[in-house]
Amino acid sequence: MVKIKGQVWKFGDNIDTDLIIPARYLNTSDPYQLAKHAMEDADPDFSKKVKKGDIIVAGRNFGSGSSREHAPIALKYAGVSAVIAKSFARIFYRNSFNTGLPIFEIDEVEEIAEGSRLSIDMDSGVIEDMESGKKYKFKPIPQFMQQLIQAGGLINYAKEKIANG
Repeated sequence: MVKIKGQVWKFGDNIDTDLIIPARYLNTSDPYQLAKHAMEDADPDFSKKVKKGDIIVAGRNFGSGSSREHAPIALKYAGVSAVIAKSFARIFYRNSFNTGLPIFEIDEVEEIAEGSRLSIDMDSGVIEDMESGKKYKFKPIPQFMQQLIQAGGLINYAKEKIANG
């Protein structure tokens, strides 16, 4: 059973890829350098405050804009263990799984407070707010997508498959 636990960082609607990782930093593909600038234009101190395992909770249309894979990579290497939003831009959705960043859609994002601690059970499709005790149901992630996440993304998944014949 795969569980993710972390503290919440809240953001609003229409957080685009330029807010997630500003274009001025796209001259590198080093994930650790990208992580230093994650969410910088939305919260200049985010990369200094976020801790490994933390969770972003946002509104509608998270990850809209450019189709760059840098965005989920920057979040993942900054320490973000998952993103929960009301909805995701389609290309960000796919890029997240390809890079091994779990994302979840629920309607009740407004009920979750910044600083709350969440537990996400990927197998049962339940997010629990450990502060309030409220539980939120999301559509369970298909097994193949969970395998991508557990492998750390599509490239690692493919490498494992090739190595194991």
